[in-house]
Amino acid sequence: MHRMFSRMKDAVDAVIDAILPPRARSARTKARRAEDIPLEPTAHELLGARITTLMDYRDTAVQDLIRSLKYDGSKHAAHLAAALLADYLREEMASEKLYSERAILLVPVPLHSARKRERGFNQIALVLHALPEEFRNGTHATLSPAMLTRSRATKAQTKLPRSERLSNVAGAFALAKKARPPKRTHVFLIDDVTTTGATLVNAATPLKRAGAEVTLLALARA
Repeated sequence: MHRMFSRMKDAVDAVIDAILPPRARSARTKARRAEDIPLEPTAHELLGARITTLMDYRDTAVQDLIRSLKYDGSKHAAHLAAALLADYLREEMASEKLYSERAILLVPVPLHSARKRERGFNQIALVLHALPEEFRNGTHATLSPAMLTRSRATKAQTKLPRSERLSNVAGAFALAKKARPPKRTHVFLIDDVTTTGATLVNAATPLKRAGAEVTLLALARA
């Protein structure tokens, strides 16, 4: 039954692509597998925080992946990014569980509700929902997509000079009502792209104030 449904979905997707050809970047991404995109975890010290990026944005395949995810809402891009993220998290969490019994939460950096309505999706949330089940159901980690809220609208970081990015997102994030990470929690806070680190650092603040240990991750650094 699953195989029949998959074939029907492929057929429907092919018809849709024929009627509404996908953007060039999404078409290129759709032809790629996870093995075609280099995973290069790199730690950066940004704004006094350690942020790990998983891919090099200068790579053409990575640019296509991020842009088709962020601007086109490509499901294939989300699954590719999820496969790469899972490879990294699997190794990180294996060592974590050897030395600690803390709960592990995966939290996406949220969009403001107005931006989400305009775009129709949160691109990093799409990636986290595409992770294998064991990263969502508590086996390795628990997905907590509603832990944080963006409490005020901000300008797009990509349109601002570096000097203004920190003040733009300062105080823009809060714990959702009734949401509080359990004590002794390790949160992996995840975004799609980081530049100065301002968004991740500010989004981590309410989690740290609640007592969580926070690891900052981004798919790529622009």
